[in-house]
Amino acid sequence: MSSRGLQEFLQENLAELKSKGLYNVIDPLESANGPVITIKGKNLVNLSSNNYLGLATDQRLKDAAYQAIEKYGVGAGAVRTINGTLDIHITLEKTLAEFKHTEAAIAYQSGFNCNMAAISAVMDKNDAILSDELNHASIIDGCRLSKAKIIRVNHSDMDDLRQKAKEARESGLYNKIMVITDGVFSMDGDIAKLPEIVEIAEEFDLITYVDDAHGSGVLGKGAGTVKHFGLSDKVDFQIGTLSKAIGVVGGYVAGKQELINWLKVRSRPFLFSTALTPGDVGAITKAINILTESTELHDRLWENGNYLKKGLKELGFNIGDSETPITPCIIGDEIKTQEFSKRLYEEGVYAKAIVFPTVAKGTGRVRNMPTAAHTKEMLDQALAIYKKVGKEMGII
Repeated sequence: MSSRGLQEFLQENLAELKSKGLYNVIDPLESANGPVITIKGKNLVNLSSNNYLGLATDQRLKDAAYQAIEKYGVGAGAVRTINGTLDIHITLEKTLAEFKHTEAAIAYQSGFNCNMAAISAVMDKNDAILSDELNHASIIDGCRLSKAKIIRVNHSDMDDLRQKAKEARESGLYNKIMVITDGVFSMDGDIAKLPEIVEIAEEFDLITYVDDAHGSGVLGKGAGTVKHFGLSDKVDFQIGTLSKAIGVVGGYVAGKQELINWLKVRSRPFLFSTALTPGDVGAITKAINILTESTELHDRLWENGNYLKKGLKELGFNIGDSETPITPCIIGDEIKTQEFSKRLYEEGVYAKAIVFPTVAKGTGRVRNMPTAAHTKEMLDQALAIYKKVGKEMGII
């Protein structure tokens, strides 16, 4: 039985979250996470998944997973450094390096693991990290784990970055200084100013680190934000997930061969966690090969993203300044945001409310993630429901 102190803590804090519209209710799916999903027997147009290219349900990936499982089994059986490295792990990492235009790559069990692994393997208490204030939670946690001095930088503010880089370098307090940013910011859909960041990094001798979780498969004709700007030889760390556009699970770090060699002997999630499963590795490798061979899915994603964005803007919704298919509808008040999401659900659209602490208080929104798998008919159905609910609630 829980102690009285724990029970009181949980009851009080859960009640507070619910009263403020900050309590997240998880809705189990009764179907695959495709463009239309089923929850409690109800079919809904799905605008909440990160399955940008529709690959999570692609038959070609399923077939590749089946083949890998038949040959290697369902689990790798060990950590990578003992005997959990299968030849298909090596093939995957070579494929990732080619995809990201780097010398080498290392695969991890999740994108979150990548940031926990890579930052703390290179940075320590004698170093400093310049981190964009809107960086993902995994970056924040990875920075904390490293024990480096964390210097918060105003979001995409190049003057602030230059000033803080100058102060950090001239202070003489730090052995190494890293600048770290998301490639695409997941809540607003804006793109990091990488050319300016690289310029500042060169001026002040900064290590460059880009988490491209929402850029891989989406920008640079699929190769990501760094490739989009033609900076593959200028960025030290390229991080990505294998669970969003790639459609499976896992993450990777791509960069110079020496960096990858170091991560293989010093990054703790690689050393102490069982390797990616064979089925996942087979499916991931197939997905990257598909993206390398054709831009069809990438192009369809952008076509659908622009179509939905245009429709929501014309209806009068505040969609912020997104530069990617990620399209927030910013409502503001947390309780109203939750109610808006609930009404969309009742009418046939699944668009999850995103509130504090994922975004700042007072900036609650539903975040729309159109994919390559959506049809125009699905998007038109969603727009009609947005119009109905938006007018009903006085949002538009």
